[in-house]
Amino acid sequence: MQGIQLSRGFYTDIVRPWLNEVAPELRYSAALIGYGSELLGFDDDVSKDHNWGPRVHIFLGRDDFGNCARRLVDEFSKVAPADYLGEPIGWRSRPHPPANGVEAAGASEHGLEFHTLEALLEGHFAVRSVENLNAIQWLGFAEQKLLALTSGAVFHDDDSRLSQTRDRLRYFPDDVWLYKIACQWRRIAEEQAFVGRAGQVGDDLGSRVIAARLVRDVMRMGFLLERRYAPYSKWLGSGFIRLPIAEPLSPHLQRALHSSEWAEREDALASAYQELARRQNAIGVASFEPIVGPYHDRPFTTINADDAVEAAHSAIADAWIKQLPIVGSLDQISDLTPLLEDAKLSQRMVSQLDS
Repeated sequence: MQGIQLSRGFYTDIVRPWLNEVAPELRYSAALIGYGSELLGFDDDVSKDHNWGPRVHIFLGRDDFGNCARRLVDEFSKVAPADYLGEPIGWRSRPHPPANGVEAAGASEHGLEFHTLEALLEGHFAVRSVENLNAIQWLGFAEQKLLALTSGAVFHDDDSRLSQTRDRLRYFPDDVWLYKIACQWRRIAEEQAFVGRAGQVGDDLGSRVIAARLVRDVMRMGFLLERRYAPYSKWLGSGFIRLPIAEPLSPHLQRALHSSEWAEREDALASAYQELARRQNAIGVASFEPIVGPYHDRPFTTINADDAVEAAHSAIADAWIKQLPIVGSLDQISDLTPLLEDAKLSQRMVSQLDS
C-alpha cells in the first residue's frame, strides 16, 4: 500500500470518527500535502525510513486553532493506536519531526498534525493568501513546492478554502508561463554549441557534462510545455516519463547521454530541440519555425533558439513581465536546495529581477 492510500484510510477509520466524537462542531479540512514522496506516488520501501506512514494534516481557522489545536494533539496522543494496517504511527525513529510553530501543532507519538492554511502558505511561499498574487511572487515559487502543495490528496474540506487555494496554485498564469518558456530557451541557447566545441578540442568529459545539462534543460522544458510542475531532482526522470512529450523526446535524450561521439551527441540534442519546437507549435503558443543548422560559421549543430526566445517573449501581454530581463524564475536561476526550500530567501532573491 502506498502512503496516500494508507493516510486516507488512517483519516477515514481513525481520525474522522475520533474528531466527530470529541469535536463534533469543528469545521476543518483534512489532507496529506506539502512534503513526501508519497504525494507524487513515488514512495517505495526505501521511503519508509523517514516521514512516511499513517499521517494526516488537519487545517483549522485561526480562532479554532488557537482554541483547540494543541488540546486535540494531546488528547489524540492518549487514544492513538500504535500502528495502522501494520505500519507504525509516529516518528520515533525518523529524522523529520512533526509540526511545530505558532500555527502548527503535532506530536511525535502519532501522525496527526494541526495547521492553519495561512501558516502553511507562509512556510511554503512566504505569503499568507493566494489572492492577488503578483508576477514576482509567482516567479519566486519553487516548482517542487508548488507540486507538493497541489499534489497529495484532500480527504475532507468543510469550507473549500483548501481546495480553492490548491486550484489557484494549480499552474502559473499565462504570462509567467511564457516568460519561463522564453528563459528556458535562453538556457538552451547559451550552451547548445558547447557540446561540439568541447568535443572538438578533445574534451570528451566536458562535452558529456554540457550534454547532460542540456538534457536536463530539455526535460524541464517538457514540463513547461505540458503545463506541469517539475519535481525535486531525484524524481525529475520519474515525473518526466509520465509526460506525453516524453515518448518522442526520450530516445533522443538517451542517445545524447550514451553516445561516445560529440557529433552524434549534438545531433541527438538537436532532434530533441525540434521535438520541443513541434510541441510548442502544436499547442499554438509562441509559434516559430525551427531551423537546425550550424552555429553561425562554426560546424556545430544547433537550433535557432534565439527565435524561440523572441517568440515566447513577444507573446507576453503583461508589460511589467515583458520588461524583466530574460533570466528566469527561481528554479531556472538556481537548483540549490537551501534556497528553494527557504521561501523568504527565494522571494528576496527573485525580487532583484525588478531592481
